[in-house]
Amino acid sequence: MLRLTWVQPEDLLGHELCQARQDGREPSAIAARWRAAGGREAPARAGASARPASRYLRLLAEDLLDELADLPSRFAEDEPTDLTRIRAACPAWPTRLAGGRAPTPRALEAAWLGRAVGCLLGKPVEKLPLEGIRRLARSTGNWPLHTWFTARGVPAGLTRAYPWNRRSAGTCLAENIDGMPEDDDLNYPLVNLVLLRRHGRRFTTADVAGLWLDELPPGRTFTAERLALRNLLTGVEPPHTARHRNPFREWIGALIRADVHGWTNPGDPAAAAGQAHRDAVLTHTANGVYAAMFTAATIAAAATGTHDVHACLRIGRTVVPPRSRLAGAIDHAVRLARSHQDFDEVVDALHATHSPTYHWVHAIPNTALIAAALTHADGDFTGSVCRAVSGGWDTDSNGATAGSIAGLLAGSPDALPDRWTAPLKNRLATSVAGFDGTGFDALAHLTHSLTRAEVPE
Repeated sequence: MLRLTWVQPEDLLGHELCQARQDGREPSAIAARWRAAGGREAPARAGASARPASRYLRLLAEDLLDELADLPSRFAEDEPTDLTRIRAACPAWPTRLAGGRAPTPRALEAAWLGRAVGCLLGKPVEKLPLEGIRRLARSTGNWPLHTWFTARGVPAGLTRAYPWNRRSAGTCLAENIDGMPEDDDLNYPLVNLVLLRRHGRRFTTADVAGLWLDELPPGRTFTAERLALRNLLTGVEPPHTARHRNPFREWIGALIRADVHGWTNPGDPAAAAGQAHRDAVLTHTANGVYAAMFTAATIAAAATGTHDVHACLRIGRTVVPPRSRLAGAIDHAVRLARSHQDFDEVVDALHATHSPTYHWVHAIPNTALIAAALTHADGDFTGSVCRAVSGGWDTDSNGATAGSIAGLLAGSPDALPDRWTAPLKNRLATSVAGFDGTGFDALAHLTHSLTRAEVPE
């Protein structure tokens, strides 16, 4: 029987109860009604529970999702989603950066390659717990993590306890990499290239929605993005698409769409954050939106070639409302990275802080881990992607974002170690029309054609 993931009301309800607790609503009475009726908790890692619910439970879940949406949040003032209110909450909102240059095609190629490398490194261990990632890597002498995961030499009992990601094991281990396989972390940058070609910088959230309906296969989307598409098809309009029965609206999906907005706005972190915001609010709210804005602004600063990774992260942080949960998480992560020589200690502290509260795909812990990895590695490419992946949670997405930033800062594909780039064979697989088999050099030239020619003075 088909169990469509990430959309069944009986599965969404458990996630929405978690989201309510996190964003300052009080869901205990609704949670008690759900449990009394026989409702289950949200699936811990899968997108759907093993068995379908009864018709009664499904209808009850739909009603309770709507009731939860109406509960007031005590964080509403500190965590707005409207861009005007976000800007008003940020006292150090960035201005255009003086000096520097727009990135060359070679720098953009390094960013694309970095994104692919980090994603590919993280794919085999996506969904595994931190202990499993560490044990698998240590079993082959790859800890601290410094190269691709491999199944060669891993004890059979260990892979039974911690199985590789079933969708990725055949294409993403050292012994079988043959080009970059398809992944949503690479599909979304491709879609955003199409967005800018079709609508230019002044695109609207409705333009994003229309493009998705035209070009994005729903089966290649997950969590908040899949629910936004469902909402669009039932007549819900943006930005309500981000809120209607969408408990994943603060997860990582908007962050992984942000790179193109940063790449194409070198020296203008505010413009990059604004573009990321218009994209993000189709699917996300509050901290899910801030994570995308933070990433875009950080990349816009890195794109000038005149700032180190620490300055770029500080600039990115200025677009995050200072009293938001994400701001606190980023600041905490950077402090940890600066105060611990052993990155495992940084990761353990991050997990102790965030894992009891947040899902492994939530934007808050994952953004914090990306910031910690880049800080601790001092922007070094291998150090950044390996730290981001070794920290667990959403391994492929974190590796992709860290790789994009570190690759851009490296400035050229020649600056990236050959062991990372050679297996990609300058070839990307995707279901986004017109891009399957495209080389990263071609993507860099297309991105460059959409990039501001000069850094604003």
